[in-house]
Amino acid sequence: MTEPSLREIDPEIHELIEHERTRQADSLRLIASENYASQAVLEAGGSVLNNKYSEGYPGKRYYQGQHNIDAVESIACTRLKRLFGADHANVQPYSGSPANLAVYFAFLQPGDKTMGLGLPAGGHLTHGWKVSITGKYFDAIQYGVREDDHRIDFDQVASLAREHKPKLLWCGTTAYPRQVDFDKFAEIAREVGAVLVADIAHISGLVAGGAHPSPFGKAEIVTSTTHKTLRGPRGGMILCDEKHAKKIDRAVFPGLQGGPHNSAIAALAVAAKEASTDEFKTYAAQIVTNAKALAEGLKSRGIGLVTGGTDTHLILADLTPKDVPGKPAAVALEHAGIVCNYNSVPFDKRSPFDPSGIRIGTPALTSRGMGTDEMKTVAGWIADVIENVEDGALQKRIKAQVKELCDQFPAPGLMV
Repeated sequence: MTEPSLREIDPEIHELIEHERTRQADSLRLIASENYASQAVLEAGGSVLNNKYSEGYPGKRYYQGQHNIDAVESIACTRLKRLFGADHANVQPYSGSPANLAVYFAFLQPGDKTMGLGLPAGGHLTHGWKVSITGKYFDAIQYGVREDDHRIDFDQVASLAREHKPKLLWCGTTAYPRQVDFDKFAEIAREVGAVLVADIAHISGLVAGGAHPSPFGKAEIVTSTTHKTLRGPRGGMILCDEKHAKKIDRAVFPGLQGGPHNSAIAALAVAAKEASTDEFKTYAAQIVTNAKALAEGLKSRGIGLVTGGTDTHLILADLTPKDVPGKPAAVALEHAGIVCNYNSVPFDKRSPFDPSGIRIGTPALTSRGMGTDEMKTVAGWIADVIENVEDGALQKRIKAQVKELCDQFPAPGLMV
């Protein structure tokens, strides 16, 4: 007997999913933390593995019937260790923030000192920002960027580290368009006796593909999400030196979580296999090439860029020279079929809810097969909208052109 389909059981949810599929197909997705997973990744993520509960680790579970699950998780860990050159991998964190919280739980007691890049300077909430549990339960010191060039201020990092002697030193960013100098962070961490943690959530795919320097061999702990530039499922992972393996595993389970999401782990195993290919190396390099081309196109139209450009997947544009705040610009761009997010810039004088900038990324467009010629076109559309932010007719015309471009470069995974 054939079971009823989603359309039959719940037409309301089915319709919303189809609307989202159309939106993803017909718009230019420039949110730096988004991407398109492949059909194979989506198949694994929506599989019957969702039906299985698997508290524990391979070979040591608290439920029976784990033969296939143990094999899937072991394959995922082995592939990731090989891909990144890591001693140990834990693939059970539900996302990047729980992965980071597990690191705190493994090494710190409430009130212990930790240090990370401040949110206004391009860091992540979970690197000790005051509204996060990581800034409330721990004594979090925040370093920043230089005011003249908006690059990480390593003199400040070293000075603060010597003064406060944090147990954890975090490096990694969420709105910083330049490569992270892991060597400098490792030198400072060694000097003050801190454990260096590299959060590579945004750049894990670039690291895997050789388009960004690797933190491995420099940071004792590496955390990441599994989507973004890696093109995997929504999830998290922790990679670490062997000496920290047991501590990390205990912090994830039973410290913070119960049963892992087996379907997400299977999808991550598929993504890790895809990321080990020569094609993925080409893809990772193209992400950066596209970002540079898009940045140059924006600069040529008088749009300010934090740090003057990019050498990653990400561009942080300061719209102050255009006298347009980031939020209305992002709204207008979405009306034109171009989706990004409004974002604070370093030393922003505006509110985080109405900031001066927008954050743009090239992973999703690169996944569609777009190249530098398309980036130049997209830069022109972005500039046109920003310079005429209240022109609804212009937005409508550009949206039609965006649809034509998207039809030439079909998005992967959307036909599942």
